[in-house]
Amino acid sequence: MTHPMNRRNFLRTTAAAALLGAPVVATAQATSKPRLRKAVKYGMIKEGATVREKFELVKSLGFEGVELDSPGNVNRDEAKDAAAATGVVIHGVIDSVHWQKRLSDPNPAVRAEGLDALRTAIKDANFYGADTVLLVPGAVGDPKNENFEQCWERSQAEIRKVIPEAKDQNVKIAIEVVWNLFITKPDQLVRYVDEFQDPTVGAYFDISNMIRFGFPPQEWIRALGKRMLKFDFKAYKHANFMNETSPWVKIGDGDEPWEKVHKALADVGYAGWATSEVGGGDRAELKDIATRMDKVLGLA
Repeated sequence: MTHPMNRRNFLRTTAAAALLGAPVVATAQATSKPRLRKAVKYGMIKEGATVREKFELVKSLGFEGVELDSPGNVNRDEAKDAAAATGVVIHGVIDSVHWQKRLSDPNPAVRAEGLDALRTAIKDANFYGADTVLLVPGAVGDPKNENFEQCWERSQAEIRKVIPEAKDQNVKIAIEVVWNLFITKPDQLVRYVDEFQDPTVGAYFDISNMIRFGFPPQEWIRALGKRMLKFDFKAYKHANFMNETSPWVKIGDGDEPWEKVHKALADVGYAGWATSEVGGGDRAELKDIATRMDKVLGLA
């Protein structure tokens, strides 16, 4: 099922694309290699008794940044102090409530709770000096009460309510693509973002998640252009998925076409964070992750 592109939506999308200056194809000034900064999700760091010890650990392994959950089990002041002391950047915040309290939920009271959580995540991001909040806008799970069209309309309506707050706090809302059966094609994410007609809302592209749906990552990247605020990745093996075994493998062992991804990132002028989203572990496991990331990201 796709979101219908009527004349009004088409005009909105076209105007927004002009406003955002978001290219859909490769730019002429592209370089051969994107400038990337290596980061992890905070929950991957499973060694260290304090936030500072965890930050020192990942810093020693070559990671420059982390993303924190909001709400999370981390003391905000402790995390901010640890970032200042170690130089590890808290580059983003993840709205960790978006699955349980969806902005697409049929119940208005649940949507209100989800909106409150998004507001909190925006405030947390501002507190840390982070520039994005990662948001999954909803899920398609009920053909009658929470279908594609309802997910689209409800989640957009809720997000619009907080755009002024996000703008005031210098935080962007980054829509992530996941296995929620909502946005599965590049053109859908482009339209979803553009209909806000505000650069405060952009895309958080997971390079690995969307291989399942048949569109290679480089096509998503080129379609999104400047709409893509950040990206993260795992390692996805489609043959495993088809054989009903775990599709998630070690970074570098999946189906991600990294050379083509690098070219697409460079073509659209992306320079910024590249965050891994895998199980994580102790120092030894994180060192292996760092080594694998360096290889696939071309940082070795």
